[in-house]
Amino acid sequence: MKTDKTFSNSETGAACHRNPDVVSGKFQIDMPASTGFILPSGKVKLSTINLIPLCTVNKIALQVIKQKTFQMKAGFVNIFGKPNAGKSTLLNALMGEKMAIVSHKVQTTRHRIKAILTDKDYQVIFSDTPGIIEPKYKLHQKMMDAVKSSLEDADLALLIADAGENPEENDAIFKSLKLKVPAIVVLNKADTVKDESQLSATRSFFEQQPYCREVITISALKKKGVNELLQRIISLLPEGNPFYEGDDLSDMPTKFFVGELIREKIFQLFHEELPYHTTVLVQEFKEKQTLIKIGADIIVQRETQKGIILGEGGSMIKKLGSMARKDIEEFLGQKVFLELFVKVRPKWRDNDIHLREYGY
Repeated sequence: MKTDKTFSNSETGAACHRNPDVVSGKFQIDMPASTGFILPSGKVKLSTINLIPLCTVNKIALQVIKQKTFQMKAGFVNIFGKPNAGKSTLLNALMGEKMAIVSHKVQTTRHRIKAILTDKDYQVIFSDTPGIIEPKYKLHQKMMDAVKSSLEDADLALLIADAGENPEENDAIFKSLKLKVPAIVVLNKADTVKDESQLSATRSFFEQQPYCREVITISALKKKGVNELLQRIISLLPEGNPFYEGDDLSDMPTKFFVGELIREKIFQLFHEELPYHTTVLVQEFKEKQTLIKIGADIIVQRETQKGIILGEGGSMIKKLGSMARKDIEEFLGQKVFLELFVKVRPKWRDNDIHLREYGY
C-alpha cells in the first residue's frame, strides 16, 4: 500500500512524509527552513532518510535538530555617553577604520553614524551618537533626536564613560536613557587613571547599577582592551541573518564622510566657538579618469567668521584645503581635486530650512 500522508512532530518541528516509492512504514524527513538547504518546493531538506522503521523517525529527527546548522551573530550596537568621552575614537578602534572624525573639543559628532563590521561569524552595526547635552538651539535638538532614534533599534548599548571622572554624573545620564536592552559600561581612558583604587571603586559603582550587564575597562586611543570588548559584544548579540550584504562599511554616502573630514580640519585649525558655528556641504563629487573633483561649501554665521576661515591672503583656507585633501585621498584611495568656498548663512543653526539642506 502506498500513501502520501503527512504529519508533524510538534517537539522537533520536522515534517515526516511517507515516501510513496518505498514500502509501508518507511519514511523520509524534511526539516524546517532554518536547518538546511532550500528545495524547489520551498521546504528545506537536511537529509533524506529512506527505508527507516517508523519507530525510529522521531529519534532521528531529534538528533538532526540538535546538529543545527550554525547561524551568525547579528545586531545593532549603539554607543552613548557624554561629549568627549571617546565614543568616536572607540568606534574607529572597533572598526579598524576611520569612520568618525575626532577632536579634543567636545560635541564634534553631530550625526548618528552607522558603521558595519562584518565577518564570517558575525555582523555588528555600530552607531556613534552625538554626546548627550541639554539642547540650546535647533541643531542641538536635532543631535539629541539622533540619540533618541538610536535607543529604538538597539540590541545592545555601550555606555562609555571617562574612567577618571566622577561616575555619578555619567550614571544620571545613563539612567535618563531608560534602556530596554542589555548594556556594557565601557570605562575609557583607563590608562590615564593612576590610582587603581579609584578605578576599582568606579567599576564597582557601575556594576551595582540595574542597567549594567558588565563593566569593561579600555583605552580606545591605544586600542587596549578593544578586542576583548568586541568579543563580549558578539557574545551578547542574537543569532540571525546579516542586515547588510556586501562589504560596505556604512549606510552613509561617501559625500557625507568627505564633508566630515573637511569639518574635522576646521576643529583642528580654529579655536573657541568658530568650529561650532560652522558646517560643510559637499556640492560636487565627480569621478574623472585620473582623479575625483570635489567642491564643498563651508557655512558660517557671520562675515567676520568668513574672514577668519579665509585668512590673510587666503592662507588659512589653503592650509585647510591641503590638510583635508590629504585625508580625503587616503579615505578614497584616489587623487582628489578639492575646491572650498565659504558662505555666510546667519543663524543657520536655528533655521529648519538650512538644517534640512545641510543634512540635519
